[in-house]
Amino acid sequence: MRKTRWLILVVLLVAIGGAVYALSRFSLSALEEPGRFETYAATKAKIWLVRRAARETLPPAPANDATSVAIGQMSYTGECASCHGTSGHKPTDVGRWMYPRTIALASPEVQQWSDAELFWIIKHGIRLSGMPGFGKIHSDDRIWHLVHYVRSVAKPQP
Repeated sequence: MRKTRWLILVVLLVAIGGAVYALSRFSLSALEEPGRFETYAATKAKIWLVRRAARETLPPAPANDATSVAIGQMSYTGECASCHGTSGHKPTDVGRWMYPRTIALASPEVQQWSDAELFWIIKHGIRLSGMPGFGKIHSDDRIWHLVHYVRSVAKPQP
């Protein structure tokens, strides 16, 4: 019985020591690039959580036409361009130095999301990422217009 208690105590002390060591090496600074493991784990968790959340029933989308894209562009210019850049192709300095870094909306990382997932991200935001949720200030139709605009930035410009 005594050996078991000592073994448990040693394992606990090693675990606590390991945790203290790991935390002493962890940096909360947004200026430093995250490690591969942190990036991988955070990305996988974000993808899984967004995909799961976007399966909920969504409001119907308005037609994806030039009018919808133009309305989305107006909202984008006023509220999104300060981080994602005026065209959506190159984030601003503010966006590039956020953590996680803001990515170009025309990029494959953004365009791989389904429309439902983009809708969910714009409406609810992503906690601890700098991406705000617009569900309390925009109607569902306006959020759909933003989704349509995000899709349009990946297309070659005439």
